[in-house]
Amino acid sequence: MKSKATSFDIAHMAGVSQSTVSRALSNSPLVNQETRDRIKQIAKDLNYKVDKNASNLRKQHSQTLALLLFEDPTSDDSLINPFFISMLGSITKATAAAGYDLLVSFQNLKDDWHAVYEDSNKADGLILLGYGSYTDYEYKLSQLEEQGTRFLRWGAPDEKHPGISIGCDNFLGGVLVTQHLVDIGHKSFAFIGDADESAPEFKARFDGFMSVIAESKLNADSVVQKDAISTESDGYNAAIEILNTGKPDAIVCASDLIAMGAIRAIRSLGFKVPRDVAVVGYDNIQISEFASTPLTTVHQNTQLAGELLVANLLKLINNEIVTDYLMPPELIIRQSCGRTT
Repeated sequence: MKSKATSFDIAHMAGVSQSTVSRALSNSPLVNQETRDRIKQIAKDLNYKVDKNASNLRKQHSQTLALLLFEDPTSDDSLINPFFISMLGSITKATAAAGYDLLVSFQNLKDDWHAVYEDSNKADGLILLGYGSYTDYEYKLSQLEEQGTRFLRWGAPDEKHPGISIGCDNFLGGVLVTQHLVDIGHKSFAFIGDADESAPEFKARFDGFMSVIAESKLNADSVVQKDAISTESDGYNAAIEILNTGKPDAIVCASDLIAMGAIRAIRSLGFKVPRDVAVVGYDNIQISEFASTPLTTVHQNTQLAGELLVANLLKLINNEIVTDYLMPPELIIRQSCGRTT
């Protein structure tokens, strides 16, 4: 007796994934019309019938969203970047307003977190925060997409990244803060923060910074760049290296935590902020406003970010079309950038 055709048989003949077959047979707009028609014709030829009971079981919603926070190096035991704490509050409120529960899970990038949600029905969709270097988890995102998991990530949109990204325009943020420093008379600069493809958000901030240097016809060759992850200790060490070889007018930091470390280094060498060296950060975390020298920084609207992440994830869950989105940044001017004559 010939066995009944399965969705895996259709996937093999169509040259697509099983999740794509499931989407096509349920008329999901996530599959283009040509592919849907081809898959439906193969199903018809194989006399394939959808198991309504199994289909209904798969379509049962848990009314739960999952927020996966990835660990960050921090000076305390939280291992959560302070920037994400305010976003966590916004996501929680937006999830509750939509009538969903929120499952918060703390993950290590080395764990197989992508597999936990494959058929577990723990959550209807995932939000990923603090993802780190894309190369560290590229395979896992591809697996999420292959298995049909609805997910969004906070970060820089990139055509190489599977899935949908909601982020902030980091290039423009780098432009805004650097242009302000140039406008008030600063001439020589250093930048602290990783500036390669492994840190796309920091790199975009650096690229925005360098674009202003070039357009202002300042000496780009004199710019000092030091790698650093988003910790105070890295900011401190990088600033010490910079100041041991020279004293720029201003140090542009890829995050507020880096900037806090840089300020501590400047003071440890007997200099004053901003009289001797101006310092600017990025993120506008709460401590930046209340530091001994309030920090000029770039604000990313974490309330809007949380609302957008939840709203767009719910659209994905409902098979609606969703696209990448970049929020505009806002320059926050405080005392740390100073003024020169």
